[in-house]
Amino acid sequence: MMTRFFSFLKSAPVALLLFLMPFVQGHAAESFNQEQLTVTSPEGVVHKFTVELALTDSQRQQGLMFRRHMADNAGMLFDFDESRRVTMWMKNTFIPLDMLFINEDGTVTSVKHNAVPQSETVIDSGGLVRFVLELNTGIAKKLMLKPGSRVESAHIKRLN
Repeated sequence: MMTRFFSFLKSAPVALLLFLMPFVQGHAAESFNQEQLTVTSPEGVVHKFTVELALTDSQRQQGLMFRRHMADNAGMLFDFDESRRVTMWMKNTFIPLDMLFINEDGTVTSVKHNAVPQSETVIDSGGLVRFVLELNTGIAKKLMLKPGSRVESAHIKRLN
């Protein structure tokens, strides 16, 4: 009987540590719904992505933090529930990112290229936006995405 008790004590801290790891890292792991999204450059070239949707406060706070990689055709779309000036940062984000700031009708208003991983420097939308699309760094330049590009998805269409 005592042997089983000591065996339990040895495994209990490990189990507790595994359970608490997301909280120890500073966040509880959120799950994100996904959808297809297209970005059309001002020249009319269409690019397709599969994006995760950050729709709640806790999802927006977590974003892509603690991730080590993301597929080239993937991203995260943040919806801030209303048009407003948005500020982002890269604390606890290990992937260098491009950020597309998007107004309510899906038009890209500005692009931040190569946001530095783990930086606490504030990245400002520069005006009123409703959405931010985060992509791997270099994708915006490679695909010639810039102000005037159009973003479409089921989520954005639902709102218009």
